[in-house]
Amino acid sequence: MSLLSSSYPSTHSRSSPPIPDLIDSLMTHRIRTLNELVRIERIAAFCKSESDARAFQVPMTAAWANYVDSHQLLVDLHGLTPNFPFSGEIITTSYVRVINDPLSNRSWNLAWLCLTKIKEDGLIPFFAAIESAKPEMWGDKTPTKEEIDQLAMFFEMEWSTAVETMFRHWPVPPTWC
Repeated sequence: MSLLSSSYPSTHSRSSPPIPDLIDSLMTHRIRTLNELVRIERIAAFCKSESDARAFQVPMTAAWANYVDSHQLLVDLHGLTPNFPFSGEIITTSYVRVINDPLSNRSWNLAWLCLTKIKEDGLIPFFAAIESAKPEMWGDKTPTKEEIDQLAMFFEMEWSTAVETMFRHWPVPPTWC
């Protein structure tokens, strides 16, 4: 029982740590970065035995939940949005929507589910408009509607690029086969 479809690129090699060590590193939250989580996710996708694949299910799900809950997803998105920092409200809203979505069980990867919800539900344009209209964005100036719309466009462009950049980590959606 593989986690991913067989078209997912294999990155498992003989130099990979033993599966119990990888699972332990997930359970103890020693693996916390996006690149490391994706690397282990790919190893799990190509387990030779069904028992090994099953052993990864709970720890992998918990590790992705920790990645989102510990705000590491937001930190990574902030790193991709230096000019217009990504809004934590988008992550919070997407998280709530994922939790309330009966289809959210299609993946163990909470970060991917949140990013997908951000894109599918049009959260970026919505929150870009809210952010650009905040008085603290303008200091003592009273902006025109055109200025607010222009700032919203800049937020939207940078945030959308960041989300698309994050999606590049998964050439195949991390969903159950």
